[in-house]
Amino acid sequence: MSATPANRRFGLIIVGDEILSGRRQDQHFAKVVQMLAARGLSLSWCWIVGDDFDDLVATYRRSLASGDIVFSCGGIGATPDDRTRQAMAAALDAPVVLHPQARELITEHAAAMAAAGRGTADMNSAENERRLQMGEFPAGAEIVANPYNRIPGFWIRDHTFTPGFPVMAWPMIEQVLDSRYVALHHGRPHAEHSVVVFRLSESQVIPAMQTIETRWPSVRSFSLPSVGTGGKPSIELGVKGEPVAAAEAFAYLRDEVMRLGGSYSA
Repeated sequence: MSATPANRRFGLIIVGDEILSGRRQDQHFAKVVQMLAARGLSLSWCWIVGDDFDDLVATYRRSLASGDIVFSCGGIGATPDDRTRQAMAAALDAPVVLHPQARELITEHAAAMAAAGRGTADMNSAENERRLQMGEFPAGAEIVANPYNRIPGFWIRDHTFTPGFPVMAWPMIEQVLDSRYVALHHGRPHAEHSVVVFRLSESQVIPAMQTIETRWPSVRSFSLPSVGTGGKPSIELGVKGEPVAAAEAFAYLRDEVMRLGGSYSA
C-alpha cells in the first residue's frame, strides 16, 4: 500500500512498567497528538504496554500487521528491563546486530563523557560495552539521530523507536515526521465543527448521528456528554471529516437539535 494521506494511519506505543504502575505519568500521548496535528495528521490509536518480553513481541507483531506508521517510546536502553529492541527483532524474525553507524555515535558519546570527566573512552571497558548494546537493532534497521546525547534510536518497517525521555523522543519523532513522512503533511482536507447542546439526552440525538454517518460516509459524528457538575447537563455534539461534507452534516445536526426541542451554543 502506498504512503498517501488517504490510506496511512499513525499509531503510538508507550513502553514501560513504570507507566502501568503509576510511578511515572505518560507525557508522550498529548505531545504526539500535538505534533501530528501541526502537520495536518492525526493519531488513530495508542497502546501502553509493560516490559514483559512476550507482551512486547505480540504488540509489535500486531502493529506490523496493521500497516500503520508507528512511533514507539521507551525500552531501548541497556538495562535488563529494556527489551524493546529484542522484541521488535523477534516480531520481525530478524537477528539483533550492532549497527555500524550507531557504534560510531556511541563511541563519540563515550569520548565526550570521558572528556567531561565522566567515565572512560575505552570502548572495551564494561561500561562502554553496555553502552554499545544500545546500538544493537534488528537487522535492516536504520538509525534515528538523537540530538540530545548522540545515542540513536532506530527505524524499520514504518516503526520509529525512541527512548522514553521526552527531551530525546520528541525531537526524534519530529525529525522522522519531517523527513520520511513529509509527503503526508496536510494532505487530507479535514474540518471539525461542534456545538454544546442543552435540553436533550444523548439517546435522543443518536438517530441523527447514525443518519450523518450513512448520508455522509466521509464524516464521523461525536458526542461528549457532561454530567453537569456546577452547571446544566449538556452534550458537546459535533462532526469531523471532509470539509464540504462536514459542513453539510453539521447544518443537518443543528437543525435536528432544534427540531427535537433542544438548544445549542457555539
